[in-house]
Amino acid sequence: MSKFSKERTLVIVKPDGVQRSLIGEIIGRFEKVGLKLVGLKITVPTEDHVEKHYTLDPSWRQVTGEKTIESYRKNGKTPPSEDPQEITAVILENLKKYLTSGPSIVMVWQGAHSVGLVRKIVGGTEPLSSDVGTIRGDYVMDSYEMSDTDDRAIRNLIHASGSVDEANNEINHWFSGDELVDYRLVGEQILYDVNLDGILE
Repeated sequence: MSKFSKERTLVIVKPDGVQRSLIGEIIGRFEKVGLKLVGLKITVPTEDHVEKHYTLDPSWRQVTGEKTIESYRKNGKTPPSEDPQEITAVILENLKKYLTSGPSIVMVWQGAHSVGLVRKIVGGTEPLSSDVGTIRGDYVMDSYEMSDTDDRAIRNLIHASGSVDEANNEINHWFSGDELVDYRLVGEQILYDVNLDGILE
């Protein structure tokens, strides 16, 4: 079995994805690419749990604020503040409201390049500018402009880990070790076996 087959990533179907009955569609996209579901739960997280999730990386507040300011300027708009920390404080409050508004589906997917594949399938953070064929591009009409006007988090259906290190930290935040299952899928032989041994009788 390839060492790459053990990479894992965290995916959350956010409350809007649950309410729009897109859970099966989202799971199907990851299954079809060959990823394996090894952890699954439904939960309504607390505000504290959501805040800890987003701040597992100590630089998240600063980096997110700087990216937001840059995005405003790139689009010819004046940012609401020049202080990245102040901007992120508002973003975090909106994220807490969003993710505690109803149940979410939290999953761990395993397979070669799982972090990158999931990000590609999910699409960019803003649904409006996400490519056709991605989950966000195909199923959501929200935009930064709409969410800013309404003073709320962007509704983009899914959270997906951004790197292997981030995935490992997020998985440990949402799951205990005994909630993740190690097992073999028959299809993994096609994906990872070097010689495709055992197909013919």
